Amino acid sequence: MRILFLTHAFNSLSQRLHVELRAMGHEVSVEFDINDAVALEAVGLHRPDLIIAPFLKRAIPESIWRNHVCLVVHPGIRGDRGPTSLDWAILKGERRWGVTVLQANGEMDAGDIWASVEFEMRETAKGSLYRNEVTEAAVEAVILAVERFQAGDYQPQPLEQVDATQRGGWRPLVRQTDRAIDWQRDTTAEVLRKIRSGDGVPGVLDELFKRQFYLYDAWPETTLRGKPGEPIARCGPAICRASVDGAVWIGHLREREGEHPFKLPATHLLAQEVADLPEIEADADSGYREIWYEEVEGVGLLHFPFYNGAMGSAQCKALLLALRDAKCRDTRAIVLMGGADYWSNGMHLNMIEAASSAADESWRNINAIDDLAREIIQTENHLTVAALQGNAGAGGVFLARAADEVWARRGVILNPHYKDMGNLFGSEYWTYLLPRYSGDENATQIVESRLPIGADEAKALNLIDKVIDEPDAGFVSSVRQLATSMIRTPAFTERLHYKNARRQADEAIKPLARYREEELEQMKRNFYGFDPSYHVARYNFVYKVPKSRTPLTLANHRWTKAVRRVS
Repeated sequence: MRILFLTHAFNSLSQRLHVELRAMGHEVSVEFDINDAVALEAVGLHRPDLIIAPFLKRAIPESIWRNHVCLVVHPGIRGDRGPTSLDWAILKGERRWGVTVLQANGEMDAGDIWASVEFEMRETAKGSLYRNEVTEAAVEAVILAVERFQAGDYQPQPLEQVDATQRGGWRPLVRQTDRAIDWQRDTTAEVLRKIRSGDGVPGVLDELFKRQFYLYDAWPETTLRGKPGEPIARCGPAICRASVDGAVWIGHLREREGEHPFKLPATHLLAQEVADLPEIEADADSGYREIWYEEVEGVGLLHFPFYNGAMGSAQCKALLLALRDAKCRDTRAIVLMGGADYWSNGMHLNMIEAASSAADESWRNINAIDDLAREIIQTENHLTVAALQGNAGAGGVFLARAADEVWARRGVILNPHYKDMGNLFGSEYWTYLLPRYSGDENATQIVESRLPIGADEAKALNLIDKVIDEPDAGFVSSVRQLATSMIRTPAFTERLHYKNARRQADEAIKPLARYREEELEQMKRNFYGFDPSYHVARYNFVYKVPKSRTPLTLANHRWTKAVRRVS
């Protein structure tokens, strides 16, 4: 079928649906919902059999939904309505929630229901739920709805037939007053729910050191105590704030009115104010953990769940030290686990934007990531595995490919390209790694396509070596079992020997230092050259400037028009 995505942005859920539906053989094109005229033009150009709206912030124009079946993906249970459904579910402590696919009509979220899938809620941030449980349920529900539409004989359920005793119903937009924290009364659990309900967008407005911030990235503290509302400690990027029955770590802030009104680590924004707070080292029982290590039967597992997968210069250096420590252990394999939401998305663009010189910080950041990639590539006494629980993008994909093996959870999405960030050339030794693992032809396809890649396609391209068909908790358990089995095989020592011989042979042909030098020469032009494309694209990304048009890589219905205009 010809399917048109009408979406506010090409977010993680939209990308996953794009991958899944294309894998099923559908011709999928994407149009950003900029205005009615643009949407109408896209419909006229693509002539879709079906329109799907994975992520919208406004109603579909009547001129479209009256003439085409438009299926809206709503992150709520059957009968639920409103613009902040998932926020309310977290705030209200719902134990089960869901995703419903309904047909657009003249009333918001009131159309006939084509499919609905429920899931168990986790106690975590909205963004994490959205990228995991919501996305998995959405894939299941959308595929079911598409199959029902194709069959041609399915009658969707009218909203008025939904059992009135269910938890659904109209809920208004969650406002800051609904999330406001009363530090003198709210328990730790209540504070966490409020911050997590707004994590991602819009955050929870609060006051710290007589300045107003939006709070994000909240985690419970089990040991420290203090006067409710008062900051009592710092750890890495986070500030610990006491509640009436415990304390909460707040990792990231966005200042309401300030020089940098975008998310940054809390201790970065409040460096002077928190300088005198006690600084603690994170462990399993206390603190804010960005990096930790564990061992299981001869296998070291290195976890680094960096917020939103962004890896700043300091984080790369800390992870490099942790990796070097792991390499000194009496183990045979090291598994780089990343985090549950992201493995890595490469450079920390927000920190770069906030630096006194964005070019200089970009240069520091890319060199720090390159140092880490080189350390992985040059690991001699261990086999290395990158285990992708969550998505990876840009330099994060190639950092993973630096490992001897890459294992990915089914459902993970890779964006192995830099060009959407102002034609950035990229580094992380990709000019060595991609041809080696994927071949020259596939390497060109990977960096030029600018499209998201699913796990199965990534395996076919040798970006990953193994697809693990397990949910989050099951994936981690499977990785442990597979890694311990790998090091027990009789051929393990021979494989380690072959790996090192291959690396020495590659080094003799062309040293790693040469690859890095050539890549960074291109990057230096991106950072310091006359073309400002990278700096403009980074600014637009960090400040979330709305797209003025849909990239042709996504809007393939506009290719013919674009070619005609050029010719």
